[in-house]
Amino acid sequence: MGTNQSYAVFGLGRFGKAVAGELVANGAEVIAVDKDEDIVNDAANELPYCKCADITNPEVIKRLGIANVDVAVIAMATHLEASIMATMFCKEIGVKTVIAKCANETNCRILTKVGADKVVLPERESGIRMAKNLISSGFVDIIELSRDVSMVELAVRPEWEGRSLIELNLRKKYSVNVVAIMENGRADSNIDPEKPLNGSMRLIVMANPARLAKLK
Repeated sequence: MGTNQSYAVFGLGRFGKAVAGELVANGAEVIAVDKDEDIVNDAANELPYCKCADITNPEVIKRLGIANVDVAVIAMATHLEASIMATMFCKEIGVKTVIAKCANETNCRILTKVGADKVVLPERESGIRMAKNLISSGFVDIIELSRDVSMVELAVRPEWEGRSLIELNLRKKYSVNVVAIMENGRADSNIDPEKPLNGSMRLIVMANPARLAKLK
């Protein structure tokens, strides 16, 4: 499954390296950056565009071409000041989506206030899972249950609104099974297949990972 979006990953610890590696493995263009030369040299074997740089310097961020990426992942949870500066600089130069890894809930609130579009606590989300979410454009969330089965939370598309599951026949068209519908923060597995869908709903579906590309 490929992606047309481009990414920057700042910080190549276990989390950042997992994000960058998964994105590269799925055909994404990734700029990977860390200030530690040894870490960069080690990661360079797996990441085609890997740079040693201080991303707390706005001029460095500009020279790296970060303004041209679609998503920046700030993966330096233990360095709050650096995370704040990188987040601010990325938003200032026009990066559409900035995702910041946090060490705790307080840091999450701080990074949100300075411009992060999404914050991630490592105990809640692994780097590989987050990368799969990024790649799977249009999915709210995706969880691998096994190599052959994934559970996906899928937004109701505009063209599906006002139509029922019977009408859409998603199982036949996309090879997925709808197991629950999320609405008003609650999941209901007692699905009425004749009920019209609306834009506030989320569909919980089960599918083979290889079939998910059909949903993009």
